[in-house]
Amino acid sequence: MPRPLRARVHDIIFQHDSPAERAFNVAVILAILLSVVVVMLDSVASIHRRWGHQLYIFEWSLTIAFTVEYAARVWSARDRWQYMTSLYGVLDLLAVLPTYLGVFFPAGRFLLVFRVLRVLRAFRVLKLAEYVQQAGVLSAALRASRYKITVFVTAVLSIVVVVGSVMYLIEGPAHGFTSIPASIYWAIVTLTTVGYGDLSPETILGKTLASALMILGYGVIAVPTGIVTLELDRAARAPAKLVTCRGCGVQRHDLDAAFCKYCGTEL
Repeated sequence: MPRPLRARVHDIIFQHDSPAERAFNVAVILAILLSVVVVMLDSVASIHRRWGHQLYIFEWSLTIAFTVEYAARVWSARDRWQYMTSLYGVLDLLAVLPTYLGVFFPAGRFLLVFRVLRVLRAFRVLKLAEYVQQAGVLSAALRASRYKITVFVTAVLSIVVVVGSVMYLIEGPAHGFTSIPASIYWAIVTLTTVGYGDLSPETILGKTLASALMILGYGVIAVPTGIVTLELDRAARAPAKLVTCRGCGVQRHDLDAAFCKYCGTEL
């Protein structure tokens, strides 16, 4: 007896085991990245003047596709309310709202860059990948910290995209923030504490946001060093079975372990 349509749609959208399921999630991630690039390019005056209409149509096409996807997620979810109130459910909703809000508040459409946060779904797909056994302490440490570093870099990129976009809305071209890419450049310079000084906020709200980003920058610099150092120490202290757990993604386990001690998945 064939499975119900809702169950099949649920597996394709929410699961990541079969090639079709992984292909769907990869396609969604690529569409998200493409839509963010479109919004960024549209904020550049010269590109907007020449290609603004085409970008606007393309943006609405992606928004309609994301709306259909969100509706399919809600329809096929086993617990609809739980999905809608979960982190991923809220991010999926935020991915479509800005375009509709832009009909009434034109500047609000640039908040579509929040779609980049949906790329966090990639880690649920990539954690299923298996890796061959590693050789050497340094290689083991880098492998063990790979997901943590990837999550960290993605978080940093998300922060500079979001903060840069918000700063573009706050300061605007009148204060030198002529486009979202230029504002993201300012956010990167500020977060890394480089501080070239070629762009600087002039409003009180802009300065407040810049101050928060500067303070955050001090903590951001130390994170990757700590991650790699911890994994180097673990790799040097004791031998371990270098097998990636298919349940939680942890790679180092006791030599006699048959199950992951963190989630219980069979190794």
